[in-house]
Amino acid sequence: MDASQRRLRAVSAHLQPPATAAGCGGLAANPTAGEYVHAQGYSVVLPEKLQTGKWNVYRSARSPLRLISRYPDNPDIGTLHDNFAYAVETFRDCRYLGTRIRADGTIGEYKWMTYGEASTSRTAVGSGLIYHGIPEGARIGLYFINRPEWIIIDHACASYSYVSVPLYDTLGPDAVQFIVNHATVEVIFCVPQTLSILLSFIAQMPCVRLIVVVGGHDANMPSTPVTTRVQIITYTRLLVQGKASPQPFRPPKPEDVATICYTSGTTGTPKGAVLSHENLIANVAGSSLNIKFYPSDVYISYLPLAHIYERVNQVALLHCGVAVGFYQGDNLKLMDDLAVLRPTVFASVPRLYNRIYAAITNAVKESGGLKEKLFHSAYNAKRQAIIKGRNPSPMWDKLVFNKIKARLGGRVRLMSSGASPLSADVMEFLRICFGGEVIEGYGMTETSCIVTAMDIGDTSIGHVGSPISSCEVKLVDVPEMNYTSDDQPCPRGEICVRGPTIFRGYYKDEVQTKEVIDEDGWLHTGDIGLWLPGGRLKIIDRKKNIFKLAQGEYIAPEKIENVYAKCKFIAQCFIYGDSFNSSLVAIVAVEPEVLKAWAASEGIQYEDLRQLCADPRARAAVLADMDSIGKEAQLRGFEFAKAVTLVAEPFTLENGLLTPTFKVKRPQAKAYFAKEISDMYAELQETETGRPKL
Repeated sequence: MDASQRRLRAVSAHLQPPATAAGCGGLAANPTAGEYVHAQGYSVVLPEKLQTGKWNVYRSARSPLRLISRYPDNPDIGTLHDNFAYAVETFRDCRYLGTRIRADGTIGEYKWMTYGEASTSRTAVGSGLIYHGIPEGARIGLYFINRPEWIIIDHACASYSYVSVPLYDTLGPDAVQFIVNHATVEVIFCVPQTLSILLSFIAQMPCVRLIVVVGGHDANMPSTPVTTRVQIITYTRLLVQGKASPQPFRPPKPEDVATICYTSGTTGTPKGAVLSHENLIANVAGSSLNIKFYPSDVYISYLPLAHIYERVNQVALLHCGVAVGFYQGDNLKLMDDLAVLRPTVFASVPRLYNRIYAAITNAVKESGGLKEKLFHSAYNAKRQAIIKGRNPSPMWDKLVFNKIKARLGGRVRLMSSGASPLSADVMEFLRICFGGEVIEGYGMTETSCIVTAMDIGDTSIGHVGSPISSCEVKLVDVPEMNYTSDDQPCPRGEICVRGPTIFRGYYKDEVQTKEVIDEDGWLHTGDIGLWLPGGRLKIIDRKKNIFKLAQGEYIAPEKIENVYAKCKFIAQCFIYGDSFNSSLVAIVAVEPEVLKAWAASEGIQYEDLRQLCADPRARAAVLADMDSIGKEAQLRGFEFAKAVTLVAEPFTLENGLLTPTFKVKRPQAKAYFAKEISDMYAELQETETGRPKL
């Protein structure tokens, strides 16, 4: 394909195909199929077993009779290697990977590598690994944060049949050492910062043969003990070696393992989720019917590439020729990167969206007077227009919302949310303030990412959409929590998923694999959902991490923590309860500036933040705000925290209270805050009995 043909193909990707007239071209669906499908709008319902099964299996209405495992328009793409080859052939001269970081470490404008240039580097990396004698099927570790080299190395793994093993840059040394030895990682790509960590325990990782330092200089490469037999080279040197000795591709088969993604988990050691090439291709192919990207799109990559959410985003964006710009590596400078890159597609997680929501609403309240009234007038007018299906007046964007849009660069047309539930009012807020499409999805590493996703143009909120076309979903009864698939008006139960997106199992752990995948191939997620009319899924609870209060009520703390996350005083929240007590208590890591501003408005004097957190007036104010938020969310009486302890120190990876995906490690938090929890229950008992606890 010459350059002119490639340009024509890239331009064509922007255009919508003409609608096919009814009855023209192709074969119509077999009418008798209707006997086995009940349409619900976004989903269709089928019987689990044709003869005796309940009608409880939901599939996408776009592909009710067949689960998709390949791109419908490109069925020859069966592996990540095929996908990259297609993108290079189609978008060779288009921008692909961009960075602001110069060779000397300074920051400038984005400098871009084309798809063709990335392909050349991919070949050099793969050839370099062969030059060093790394055998086909070897596990390759990636131990650094998002940057173009991460993507190129991953492409090299796919094209030369290596298995990539992401290592969280935020993981402690023990977890990294465990993963490297558990997966028998032979090569680790790192940066100078993570190299020093690796060298501190390199003798405990006998499987490692080669360490490649991205961004390092040959003159600064340290030597390793002779006993380890580990060679350390720079990424630049590997590229030179690979270019000097180019090797043909060793394309994988669709069923071959593409990656082992270790999920951090809130307890125990990490588990390695084994994902094949066909798993990942099926997921992006299935979701491509819901979400469209174009070669004119620009995306900012800052969500960790070690997580499946960002990893699958990259596979999908690649297929459509999108330009991917990387952040500097500092979350505090992300807003600056957004202003320079001006992306059209922005993916994030509720944790960041909640912060955006809180920052804007607090700024509006502080502005007061005419500005506050203008914002609420604009917000309500735009909200009513969206509800009624009309186009809002552009006047409101000019007067109010364009300034808010500018925070993300001013060009975002699509925002997506994943990893945990996004509250309905934050979703509505984002749609009104930023103006583009805002969609939410649901998924997990074990399903190769997406299970359900909202449709473009669906203006309803409070759900995570319908199943993508490459998997099917059913709800299984959870009697101990009073959830059943026969519940009216909405069936409820544990979300179970089946299809070509389901992972191969946990690496070297058949026991835990059998715990989550049953004999019929259904993956049991541990999440509780309900089906809304139209066949859209709503996440309502969590089967795992539930506990029972003394009076017998079951509690899903993560659901309550997500509600309280909207409280302006709260940066992080840990809800605790047990079967010996009848009420919940909360540990709250405060938003320092918000609490200090409140103290100033109340005329409260304090020496430091810790003293302010200990002030009973501060605790009362935070608990009152939590109560208000809880009432808005319609928490049940026993789901309200009855006491709160404020802490100045945030929950972090360093103090052992968070996983790398920023989930609270519940057993560790319970132990860490044991005294505070005990004190709160003692105070509650004093209040209830009217006398001190003996």
